[in-house]
Parts: sequence; C-alpha cells; structure tokens
Amino acid sequence: MSKLTIPEVVERFAAYQRKHPAWGCLHIVLDDGNIGNDSVEFCIGYAEGKGDTEAVELGQILLRMSKTQRLKLPSAVYRFERERQA
Repeated sequence: MSKLTIPEVVERFAAYQRKHPAWGCLHIVLDDGNIGNDSVEFCIGYAEGKGDTEAVELGQILLRMSKTQRLKLPSAVYRFERERQA
C-alpha cells in the first residue's frame, strides 16, 4: 500500500470531525497526539466494537500515513473547515 497525503484525505476526516467534534473513536490519535501504530490499531479495534465503520476506515487510512502526517492532520482539518466556511 502506498502512503497517503493529507490533501488526499482531509475532506473525509473533516466530515468525520463535524459529526464527532472530539474525534470520536479516533480521539487518542487525533486529539491526544498518540500517533504510533499501536494507538491507531487500538482505535480501529475500539471503533469496530462500537460499530463505527467510518472510524475503522479512517484508522486504516491513518496506518497508511506517516507519523508526521498524523500529527499535522488535525490542524489541516481545522484549516480546511475555516476555508470551507469562509
């Protein structure tokens, strides 16, 4: 699998964040900054248990991103939302 870039996924993550302002099942990665694969995998398992299929798919996307991208993604989402609302 190839790496994904923030511009490729920002709109999808923004849509999830609009529904889940505290990042829902992805909170520990995208809000708390625990960006390791183990944290992402935990979130995927948690989302599966909650039946949050979108969070499962987004978690799989996160696994295809670098740790640096994972850190930058929340800020990119907030920027995307400000520009969308302008």
